Amino acid sequence: MTGSISKKEVEFISELEFNKKYFFTRKDIIKYFTSEQEMGVYLHRMRKKGRIEKINRSKYYLIPIRALKGKWTEHAFIVADEIFDGKNYVIGGKSAAHYWHLIEQIPFTVEIFTFNRQGTRNILGIEFKFIRISKTKKIKTSVRNIGNHPFIIATKEESKQWI
Repeated sequence: MTGSISKKEVEFISELEFNKKYFFTRKDIIKYFTSEQEMGVYLHRMRKKGRIEKINRSKYYLIPIRALKGKWTEHAFIVADEIFDGKNYVIGGKSAAHYWHLIEQIPFTVEIFTFNRQGTRNILGIEFKFIRISKTKKIKTSVRNIGNHPFIIATKEESKQWI
């Protein structure tokens, strides 16, 4: 983490932390700024300081104040769910196989099957591999929870193909 935090940054960070809203959108903090442009400048500064990370086009993750040296991570499956706003994705591959205890090896990459993305992206120190599938391909899914946060994962039977 580099640089100090301004008074305005402290205002919106404090509210987000107080409400335990670590995943947030521009809409959640617009009231602290006079314009979209001003908000964009502050968000850019916060990203450079290592205080927030961009998750998708409209969503950010607030690195908690209690993070040691600005290093913090969230469970990979929660981040995956937040990237896709809870729909149109399935966690699969070796990540699903490991989740269902079909393999012991902990995968380095979280494989996510989706209709509209492909490629690899590193978010919060987690490598996500987006694999595009056609809308006609059916993967049997299960909705599970980590804490109070749901995520979509391939069923145990479906995950056997990845072992």
